[in-house]
Amino acid sequence: MNNVLKIVLLIIGVGMIGYGVYRLITPEFAIDAGPLQVEAHGDNTQSYAMIGFGILALIGGLAFGKR
Repeated sequence: MNNVLKIVLLIIGVGMIGYGVYRLITPEFAIDAGPLQVEAHGDNTQSYAMIGFGILALIGGLAFGKR
């Protein structure tokens, strides 16, 4: 049971970090109309929170196996 929880926390942590970085890099909205190009970037606090929780899950998964 301990090994399963460790693996699940590690997978969730990596997934959350990856998704958070993906959301930071890609624009939310883009329009191409001839020479006019518009990109809209929203608030990135949700992406930062995703990365933070992912790091916490990774630390929890790594620390859980050492107990």
